[in-house]
Amino acid sequence: MNTHSQGPESSRSWMVAAVLLTAGIIIGFVVASDLGWLSNGHAVPDSAAPPLARPVSTAPQPVLPGMGSQTFVEIAKAVKPAVVNIYAIKSGKADGAQAAPFEDPFFRKFFGDEFFRRFEQQQPKEKKERGLGSGVIVESDGLIITNNHVVGKADEIRVTLSDKREFKAKLIGTDPKTDIAVVKIDAANLPTVAWADSDQLEVGEFVLAVGNPFGLTQTVTLGIVSALGRAAGIAEYEDFIQTDAAINPGNSGGALVNVRGELAGINTAIFSQSGGNMGIGFSVPSNMARSIMDQLVKTGKVVRGWLGVSIQELTPELAKQFGVSETKGVLVSDVMDDSPAKKAGIERADVITEYDGKPMDSPTHLRNAVAQTPVGKKVSVKLIREKKPKTIDLSIAEQPKSMAQSGEEESAEMAAPTGILSDLDVRELTDEVAGRYGLKSSERGVMVVRVKPGSTAEETGVREGDVIIEINRQSVTSMKTYERIAAKLPKDEAVLMLLKRQGRTIYLTLRP
Repeated sequence: MNTHSQGPESSRSWMVAAVLLTAGIIIGFVVASDLGWLSNGHAVPDSAAPPLARPVSTAPQPVLPGMGSQTFVEIAKAVKPAVVNIYAIKSGKADGAQAAPFEDPFFRKFFGDEFFRRFEQQQPKEKKERGLGSGVIVESDGLIITNNHVVGKADEIRVTLSDKREFKAKLIGTDPKTDIAVVKIDAANLPTVAWADSDQLEVGEFVLAVGNPFGLTQTVTLGIVSALGRAAGIAEYEDFIQTDAAINPGNSGGALVNVRGELAGINTAIFSQSGGNMGIGFSVPSNMARSIMDQLVKTGKVVRGWLGVSIQELTPELAKQFGVSETKGVLVSDVMDDSPAKKAGIERADVITEYDGKPMDSPTHLRNAVAQTPVGKKVSVKLIREKKPKTIDLSIAEQPKSMAQSGEEESAEMAAPTGILSDLDVRELTDEVAGRYGLKSSERGVMVVRVKPGSTAEETGVREGDVIIEINRQSVTSMKTYERIAAKLPKDEAVLMLLKRQGRTIYLTLRP
C-alpha cells in the first residue's frame, strides 16, 4: 500500500499557493468594491450594470448657494411654458414693384380697364418679411413683454405658445429708448414668470437665459451675471445686465431668470464679431423693463423724470480739480434754466454723489435713475461743492417734450462720435472750462475729457485736456461742428487732428 506524504518542498509549495490565493481574494475584493460590483455586501447581478459602469447615485444632489430648494431642472420646467415665440411680419413690395402708373382716371379711360388689369397682373407680388424673436408672459391674461426691435416695425405680430397654440397679438406700446415693447394676446390662465428685483442681482450670481435662438424653441442656457450697469451704445437709456449665458439671434425678448426662477431681465443684445454668441450678452434689468411696461399699459406712452442738468464722468483728473478724493460721483457741467435743479440751487461744478438714497457712480446711472423717477416725486440729492458735502431736496419734473423728441438728455453736452473717434470723450469748451485749464477765453473747439485706455488715440498721444481745433483740416468750433464732421469720417481711413496743448498746437494722425 503506497501512501503519498508531503515533504518539505511540498509544504512550501502549499504555503506559497495559500498566500497567493489569499492576496488574490483581497485584491479582487478591493477592485470589485471600487468598480461598484458590490453593494451593501451583496453582488450586483450582471444584468443590473455593465462591469465597468458606476451605478447612478440616488443621493440628493448638492444645492448651489442661493438656489433654495430648486434645481436648474426645476427652474427650467417652471419658466419655459411662459416664454413664447414671436413672429413679426412686415409687408412690403417685392424688389422691382412699383405703383401702377397713370392713376389719373383720364389715363385709365384712355387705355381701358383691360390694359390696367394686365399691367397689374404683371407686377411683382407683395412680399412679407418675417422677424423671429422671443417674449415673456407676465400676466395670465396674455400680456407679453419683449423687445422693441422685435415688434416695433411689424405690420402683423403672431405669438406661438409652448403648447403650439398660435395667436395674433396686439401691440400695446413700444419704447425705443429702452428697447422694450408690450404685446397682448386674447387668452386666459396662461403660465407666467414672477418679477425679480433686479437691484438685488450680484456679479457672479447664476442666471438662466430662456428663448428661441435661431428658431430653436424653448432653449435654456446657463451662465452667471458677468457685470451690472453696462452701457453698450444700443439704446438711449441703458443699465444692462451683462451675462455669459449664451444669447443668440432669436433670443431677443426672452427671459433672463435668477436661481429662484424670477424674471431678472429681458434679453436684448449680444456683443459679437461673428454674429453668434461670444459670451457677452446684455439684458434690460427687470426693474427698468417693468416700469416701462406699466406706463405703456396704462397710458400707451412713457413719461420720464427730468432733473435739468448736463453731467459727465468724474475722471481722476477732474476729481483732483474739484477737490474730490474719489472718482465716485457725477460732475455737473451745466444747469438748465427753469429746471428743478436750477430752482433747487444745484450749480455747475457740483459733484452729485447720491440721488434718492442711492449712490451714483456714473452719468448713465444718474440718467436712468432720474428718468425712472415718477413726476412730482420729492427726492434728496447729496453732492459735494467746493470740497464740502451738501444736501438739496427737490421735486422731479416731466421731461420736456422737445427734449424727449430730440433725444437730448441730461448728458446732451457730451458727444457720441463713431469710428476711431469713439475712443475719445469730448465736451464743449466753455469760458469756465477754458479758464480752469489755463486757456484763453477766446479759444474755440472741443475738449478731450477722457481717452480710452489702450486705444489707438492713447497710443498716438492724445491726452485728457487737449483741445481739438481741426479734424482733417476742417475747423472745429463747437460740439455741433465736431459731431457733424465726425459723422462723415470714413471708418477705414486715417484722421488728421490739430490739437492745442498748453498753448502749443500739434498735429496727430489717428490710424484705424
